[in-house]
Amino acid sequence: MRSFAPAVPPAVSPEPPAIPAFVRHTVTVAWAELLKLRRDPVELLSRAAQPTLWLLVFGQVMARVRGVPTGRLSYLDFMAPGVLAQSALFIAIFYGVAAIWERDVGVLHKLLVTPASRTALVVGKAMSAGARALSQAVIVYILALLLGIGLDLHPLHVLGVMVVIVIGAALFATLSLIIACIVKTRERVMGMGQLLTMPLFFASNAIYPISLMPGWLQVVSLVNPLTYEVDALRALMVRAGTSAYGLGLDMAVLVVTVAVLVGIAARMLPRIIT
Repeated sequence: MRSFAPAVPPAVSPEPPAIPAFVRHTVTVAWAELLKLRRDPVELLSRAAQPTLWLLVFGQVMARVRGVPTGRLSYLDFMAPGVLAQSALFIAIFYGVAAIWERDVGVLHKLLVTPASRTALVVGKAMSAGARALSQAVIVYILALLLGIGLDLHPLHVLGVMVVIVIGAALFATLSLIIACIVKTRERVMGMGQLLTMPLFFASNAIYPISLMPGWLQVVSLVNPLTYEVDALRALMVRAGTSAYGLGLDMAVLVVTVAVLVGIAARMLPRIIT
């Protein structure tokens, strides 16, 4: 008599976890953005002009003014982290223009129908802005060494500066992407970027202490994420630098703000093509 063994169901391979797929999609988007830089390296060189002018011209002049209370820091030491944060801001705040261009040539339509989540698309573009900002960090560090600024070159502190720059650039690039989803034209994104850049910069502690500001502007500076980016950079980048708010609070404000903006941008991204 033949015995029949119970049929064994074929092994079903588990679905790949969501996090590796998210990371893979994010890195792919960021890498595609960075490839554009390899085709146009002149962009990086042209952007070096701005921090060079601020440190060599504005910084040298303001260093002669004795009325700016910078504590233990010389004015150039005080200013260098602010110039680095400003350079990253200027790169990131116009990132929405690239999104509008991608929409016009059909690239964004193709990205939105890929398996990548909208959050991965937003984070990938934000991370590419952070990578571009790191090129500015190299330029500012070289200029600072030539000017005799007391940089803290401890490897962990340099790594901390890189992390802060990437997060700060990602924050403002995501903000620019949200603006692009609202205004939907390159000219309007440029106009909004120019409108926001100067208030963000001058309502922060980038080139003068907050104590010099009138009371109402001090309140504005406390809700300005650039203030916390500069504060973190000042604690990590220069030897005698300290954080006015605490490095933990600085990082918490930046990370939470990025997370909120990424969530908003991911929900709004499809609007840019309508």
